[in-house]
Amino acid sequence: MLVSAAVCPHPPILVPAMAGEAAPELDALRAACDEAVRPLLGGDALIVVGGAPETRRYGPDAYATFQPYGLAWTSPDDPKDGTEALPLSLSMGRWLLDRQGAGGDVRYQDVRYQAVAFDASPAECLALGRDLAESAGRVALLVMGDGSACRSEKAPGYLDERAGPYDEAVARALKDADAGALAALDPELSRQVQAAGRAAWQVLAGAHGPGADAARADAARPDVARAGAARADEGGAGRFTGRLLADEAPYGVGYFVAGWSRARQEG
Repeated sequence: MLVSAAVCPHPPILVPAMAGEAAPELDALRAACDEAVRPLLGGDALIVVGGAPETRRYGPDAYATFQPYGLAWTSPDDPKDGTEALPLSLSMGRWLLDRQGAGGDVRYQDVRYQAVAFDASPAECLALGRDLAESAGRVALLVMGDGSACRSEKAPGYLDERAGPYDEAVARALKDADAGALAALDPELSRQVQAAGRAAWQVLAGAHGPGADAARADAARPDVARAGAARADEGGAGRFTGRLLADEAPYGVGYFVAGWSRARQEG
């Protein structure tokens, strides 16, 4: 059962050593990520979810690295021979966990890494989220994903007038812990505005609760997907509270940080 989740962006420039003199510009964003990640520790399972070319699970010996981006950093420092490197999104997740104190609060032998294909269908994402939520008694997800890369003329994808409203809808869904809204994100529009986090956010939507089944079956119909999430909330099992800790686009790319926690039941 999903009990908590954090949503964070995964640009390499979030790492101070990668940002160089520009590092202070993202101090607030890093602090928000730390605040979102901290409550995830201590459950039965902590799963890092992020976009990648293909959907697959990585083994416990997989290592994080920024070497493809010009920084000689790996975690752990000395990976075992023959082990696999994590993709960028999951490597950034591991880096955020490192900031919580490796060998202290974070027990890396209990951390799992799940990649989801950037082009995975909503139904596939929602099903994966359901499976992850059912994989342990108390599951926490660290969901890595960027918003649109088309927020300004200097953005990597140049300016797309649809990017602002798209990111506003995502930010609202994260703030409200609205799984139905995330489930209803259009994959084609997401691709056009270069929102790298769409698939990972829909995995979170699937993990949200019983309403994921209805949303998964009708993800192509936003009205039905939203109704499914609403039914879950009415039943109590799907109630989460959300906090939007950051909503920025400093380089023309949307970066969101949010935390979800399961609301306590009354009575």
